[in-house]
Amino acid sequence: MNNNPLIPESKLPALGTTIFTQMSALAQQHQAINLSQGFPDFDGPRYLQERLAYHVAQGANQYAPMTGVPALREAIAGKTAELYGYQPDVNSEITVTAGATEALYAAITALVRRGDEVICFDPSYDSYAPAVALAGGELRRIALQPPHFRVDWRQFAAALSEKTRLVILNTPHNPSATVWQREDFAALWQAIAEREIYVLSDEVYEHICFAEGGHASVLAHPQLRERAVAVSSFGKTFHMTGWKVGYCVAPAAISAELRKVHQ
Repeated sequence: MNNNPLIPESKLPALGTTIFTQMSALAQQHQAINLSQGFPDFDGPRYLQERLAYHVAQGANQYAPMTGVPALREAIAGKTAELYGYQPDVNSEITVTAGATEALYAAITALVRRGDEVICFDPSYDSYAPAVALAGGELRRIALQPPHFRVDWRQFAAALSEKTRLVILNTPHNPSATVWQREDFAALWQAIAEREIYVLSDEVYEHICFAEGGHASVLAHPQLRERAVAVSSFGKTFHMTGWKVGYCVAPAAISAELRKVHQ
């Protein structure tokens, strides 16, 4: 009988403990101010805690619909229409997820096939790379240059290939705070319009934006939103990151595929 423990072959051999985990542990150890991770040093709104306690006491503790509670999806649709001039379909285009990171993973898994190339802009959220790797994709990184960390669109165009399947963007950008402008979305569309390329727009900081003109969403661009997944975070917006509630808005055909992963 073989008593040797079974050790799985790693699917992510190059991935170690994230810098966020390391820095948060050091901040806790030394009682230092933690600037590494996206959560505040104060508690979230009291009224949200009270509403949660109320609904727990009322028995809202069992499985919700796979796509999210209908009233919440209706509120998301109304907010999207008010801010970005686009009314997504409540039933087929809005999916509530276990945090924004799950929405990102579901979208990447649904859209990326083995051998596909995925473009992202560095510095970038550390969850993008392992999700792409698990889907069998190859990540192509474009470094944003200081001091303004804006996209060089000629460099972007040169990075595109017949294998490019997905572009991941993050606005407002973590950690540089660069905010995409409408001109950036126009340039992105011009670069990919004739190609079969999807867009994953990580917009979790959409309501923590102090740029002149405010936040520009991919959902406000009529052509891009037909092939885009926009990801948002209630945790970031309401300073309740431990609740892990996010959502994504995408066309029905894309939503149908990412929901297969989500469910």
